[in-house]
Amino acid sequence: MNWKIWMSIVLMGSLVASVAVARPPYRLQAITQFYLVADKNNVRTVGCIYCHVSPNGGAPWNPFGENVRANFKGNISQALYDALKANKDSDGDGYTDVLEVFAGTLPGDPNSKPLVDPAFLQQSLDKAGGVDLYKPAQ
Repeated sequence: MNWKIWMSIVLMGSLVASVAVARPPYRLQAITQFYLVADKNNVRTVGCIYCHVSPNGGAPWNPFGENVRANFKGNISQALYDALKANKDSDGDGYTDVLEVFAGTLPGDPNSKPLVDPAFLQQSLDKAGGVDLYKPAQ
């Protein structure tokens, strides 16, 4: 086999492996669950930074991540939903966690907040189905 072809195969294999490692099961669940039902035409990334201080994940967790961890009883999808259902403002920026997820901002970062009034955003969320938009499938 030609060495260029062999190196291409090795390179492609390592790229596929790195993509698989970059999306652990918890992140995949958050992507599935937080993918904005109200705005499926926009591509938004649910990264590790939703719950972690580092964009690469791992300890420590931001305030929203700590709320998810407090609700974790072996089922990440239920823990994510319970954290949103608690109606907390984890980062203290004036927007509840569920409003931030609905708006596509980071619920654990006070510098990331929606650009619209919380009352207007709440009305929009309620019209779209409320916190149950993020309820895990049974």
